[in-house]
Amino acid sequence: MARISSSSTRWLTPLELRAWQAFVAVSTVVNAELEAELQAAHGMSMGEYGVLAVLSGAPDQRLRMTDLARLLHLSPSGLTRRLDLLVRHGLVAREACESDRRAVYAVLTPVGRGRLETAAPDHVTAVRRHLIDHLDEDQLRNLAESLEAVQAACDDEPV
Repeated sequence: MARISSSSTRWLTPLELRAWQAFVAVSTVVNAELEAELQAAHGMSMGEYGVLAVLSGAPDQRLRMTDLARLLHLSPSGLTRRLDLLVRHGLVAREACESDRRAVYAVLTPVGRGRLETAAPDHVTAVRRHLIDHLDEDQLRNLAESLEAVQAACDDEPV
């Protein structure tokens, strides 16, 4: 691989490159498999499942759109596009905030809750098959701690 010379660039060491390439390969393959299985079995994307899952864990199964977008790492317009389909299918509703006219809530509907409850066992089984079951407890702990450190650093960075 050709390197462009730059005195300010900290090139990856062999271990760092190995970790980066493994992360990209695994995340790409695992996400593609999970996406394909959810789509085939339940007619929903990982993004749609993610919205339903986040809302299911929220108080009263509702979140302000701005908070939901932040939790899903989506732009407001990206969340709007994703929610449009879920609203059309009756899985999520949009509700105005009574105390702040500018705010809108995304609310998990009973139909959406039912779809999530139907899909969740298959999704968890697939997550186990494609990732969790390949790691022992120490590896899982290290992976969780490592990725949480990266996530915390990303959350601290300005957008």
